[in-house]
This record gives sequence, C-alpha cells and structure tokens, in this order.
Amino acid sequence: MSASPLLGTLFGYHAWANRELLKKMEGFDPVRHKDELHSALRLVNHAHLVSRIFVAHLTGKAHGFAVDNPTQTPSLAELSVTVAATDRWYIEYVESVTPQQLCESVAFVFTDGDHGCMSREEMLTHVVTHAGYHRGEVGQIMKQLSIELPWDTFAVYLHRAEPSRRSNAL
Repeated sequence: MSASPLLGTLFGYHAWANRELLKKMEGFDPVRHKDELHSALRLVNHAHLVSRIFVAHLTGKAHGFAVDNPTQTPSLAELSVTVAATDRWYIEYVESVTPQQLCESVAFVFTDGDHGCMSREEMLTHVVTHAGYHRGEVGQIMKQLSIELPWDTFAVYLHRAEPSRRSNAL
C-alpha cells in the first residue's frame, strides 16, 4: 500500500474516531461530572488545536495560536463542529497531496518558539497519532466514571467502513 491510500484511510479513521468520542462524551453529566467533563473537553480541544496548527504548517500560513491549549474551553457542541470541519480539511488534503509533496520537508515554529522540521507525511502521521493519544486519555476519564466508551480501534473502523472485509476473511 502506498502512503497516499494509507493516509486517506488513517484520516477516515481519525474523523470517525473523533465523531464517536464526541458523541459518547454526551454521556457526561454536566453537573455531577463538571470537572471531568472540563478536563475531557480541554484534552480534545488541545488535540484539535494541534491539528489546526499543523494545517497552517502544511499550507505555509500563520496559525495565529500563541499556545496549544488556551484557557478558554469550548462547549462540546462547539468542539464537535470545529473538529468535524478540521477533519474534513485533512481528508480533502490527503486526497489531493502528491507523493512528492508528502516527501517534502517543511520548517516551522512550535507555539513555544522552538523550531521544527518534518516531512508532510510525518506531520500528517503526527496529527493522527497525537489525537489518538488524547482520545485515549479522555477514554480513561470516561471509564473511571462508567460512561460508555466508543469502540474506536482502527480494525473496527476498517470493518465498519468496508464490511466486505468480513466476508473476505478466512
């Protein structure tokens, strides 16, 4: 499998897993779980802002963020809308990026002022793995509160997105 189809599949998974998590986060009781919900929203918001920052790095534009997790925390509804829009951007980007562009190194500056350089392919991989890490943190909070967790593994996504994989099994 070449990088472009795999990245397309990974970002399809990424968008699906984000949707599944945000939907399950509706299980937080806003009164009883106020602090835990706030922590979960901050984790998702951080992952989302890092995704937005890397959109800017990939396009060579300024991202305008001074930090990667500002003190203001969006609501679950607001976050659901902005995460979905960013996920759509990535899906469209990986559909259009060329293998040559994926290999290109891009220099950028992190929000803390440190300089970095990654290939576009590495940046895209970072976005997916970084968000997965933070979805897992939110999952741990939900597990401690006995809130139903999404079943959001890559294998589950593949079999739901392509049911024929089940019939092709040995």
